[in-house]
Amino acid sequence: MEQNLTLLEDERIDEVNERLRLIQKKHALAFGTDAFLLSAFLRPAPRSRAIELGCGNGIISLLAMARGRFSHVTALEIQQDMAELSARNVILNHLEDRITVMECDVRTLTPETLGGEVGVAFANPPYMRENSGFASPHKEKQTARHETEGGIAEFASAAGKILKYGGLFYVVYRPDRLESLFSALKEHRLSPKRLVFVHDHPEAAPSMILLEAKKGAGEGLVILPPLFLHEKGGDQTLSLRAQSIYDNGTF
Repeated sequence: MEQNLTLLEDERIDEVNERLRLIQKKHALAFGTDAFLLSAFLRPAPRSRAIELGCGNGIISLLAMARGRFSHVTALEIQQDMAELSARNVILNHLEDRITVMECDVRTLTPETLGGEVGVAFANPPYMRENSGFASPHKEKQTARHETEGGIAEFASAAGKILKYGGLFYVVYRPDRLESLFSALKEHRLSPKRLVFVHDHPEAAPSMILLEAKKGAGEGLVILPPLFLHEKGGDQTLSLRAQSIYDNGTF
């Protein structure tokens, strides 16, 4: 543990991919498959500044910068305690010169907030409508899962405002809400360019999608081969393709 690093009662440190050390809260969303796959789906743009919309504990930005994906990331988070946690994770991993954490509501975001437009934005936004599904008693989980502080429409709007013409927006989302996703992208001049469906195994329906959109581009969507995380149901051994992604941190 780092000298002078104090953990709160509900926190722990885990060692994760890229030899990163991650402080996680018991009652907040933990680092999971969706966050890791989105980080791997980000294409390298080492000269671009990037923005993470809603960073939680900061893991996607940490993975991106541990791999040298961008020149700098500004990680935005609306919840004060989670923004503070993300900032501590940046310090814990000695990435203060490459990641800046800001407490910020994406609904009020403008290019001026960031010192100008950026080349890349990425997000793991809330998937569930505000009044749907199980309501968590813990605000951290409720805000991360449900659209209490904005949903895909607001995240797409923020990306549309802050991206340069030709800038890229990456998002991980639920297949059953593709209609909402595509509608939000279209409204904010973000054209879908690359899409992959993620399945637990070949017989399972997709559980998530990863999408790359481009600001101001015309039509032309490439649907990549589906990603099966496991070879068959009930077998927790990663498929060869999934193992390669976990090993190399890229698609």
